[in-house]
Amino acid sequence: MSSIVEKFDNKKVLLWGYGREGKASLTFLNTYCNPSSVEVFEGKREDLPIDDYDIVIKSPGVPYFDYEEKNITSMTELFLEEFKDNTVGITGTKGKSTTTSLIYHVLKENLDRKVCLLGNIGIPCMEAYEDMKNGALAVLEMSCHQLVNNNVSPHISVFLNLYEDHLDYYHTKEAYFKAKTKITTNQTENDYFFVGEDVPSIVTKAKTIKLPKFNVPKYEMKLLGIHNQWNADVAYNIATNIFGCSKEAVINSIKTFESLPHRLEYFTTINNVSFYDDSISTIPEATVNAIESVKDARCVIVGGMDRGIDYQYLIDAIPNYQNVNFILCYESGKRILESVRNCINVYYVDNLDLAVKLAKNITKDGACILSPAAASYGYFKNFEERGDYFKKLVNENASKG
Repeated sequence: MSSIVEKFDNKKVLLWGYGREGKASLTFLNTYCNPSSVEVFEGKREDLPIDDYDIVIKSPGVPYFDYEEKNITSMTELFLEEFKDNTVGITGTKGKSTTTSLIYHVLKENLDRKVCLLGNIGIPCMEAYEDMKNGALAVLEMSCHQLVNNNVSPHISVFLNLYEDHLDYYHTKEAYFKAKTKITTNQTENDYFFVGEDVPSIVTKAKTIKLPKFNVPKYEMKLLGIHNQWNADVAYNIATNIFGCSKEAVINSIKTFESLPHRLEYFTTINNVSFYDDSISTIPEATVNAIESVKDARCVIVGGMDRGIDYQYLIDAIPNYQNVNFILCYESGKRILESVRNCINVYYVDNLDLAVKLAKNITKDGACILSPAAASYGYFKNFEERGDYFKKLVNENASKG
């Protein structure tokens, strides 16, 4: 099989999408390859001059996933074609960034080789091309958008869980699940597939290891919540059972792992109230997990873009938390309100600014958590911007007394 670099020799290349991955692709092509031309296209499929190019590299954010054209690929697929044997790939609806970072942290501390943290976590895979050519190991977070058109699966794959999400893109949970399955469907009998108990059955040739949801060992760690115990157990099993790392050393590495930003991140205490940023929460299950994880939760701010997902899980949970005030906002908050407006612990405001002001007035002790159970789009650029804005509002309200 030819290397990535050789594939581009004297080829006309089109970069479809020019976000972070598109820019990284251009840098890679200019640094390592010898194409005859490289152009950028940011339009829709119907305007794509596909027959004018030998290779079209689609960025993950481009909403087009039903193609059969042989000249459309992605940098993730090209990366795996060359480096799949040195790649651990992780997907799932929730927890993939934390689990990816945990696996990376543990392996980096316990393997005598370079380990690279790549993928949907924000680092385009081609940025590590030089390290990978020199024998590095990639720990690669893979979103559904990176997987949907992939025809190559990593040597070691992890599928953590599956919840209803991204329906604005895939329209049905079945189509979303089908995209995720690409993490294993092209594995061989020499590969490994770690899969959560609540993931539907997938046909794969790989050696399959079920990830237990219950009876997970309790790890000493800085992260809150049973879901992070599950994430730690995945890292422990891969490091010890696949890479042969010392069990004691791996346990010690898990102890030192720091929480990622915007994931049940404690950031301040003001007037006896602790504040947590869980802006990464985009589904109801994540919000309930946040309440269960922060034992003194007294206020939760919920709401964002309404993508049409089912909120019944959260709606059913709200009456069971009588000591927690729920402040709903934005369109998804308005939709949830229709089903819980008779609950005395539920409030509605239009936006996050008003939610933080209200939280300050009604929360006298315990913890206040931003855990929106909804996407940020339409109100914020991304969940990071939403989390940072929440922190800013909390600090501003504190300074006002």
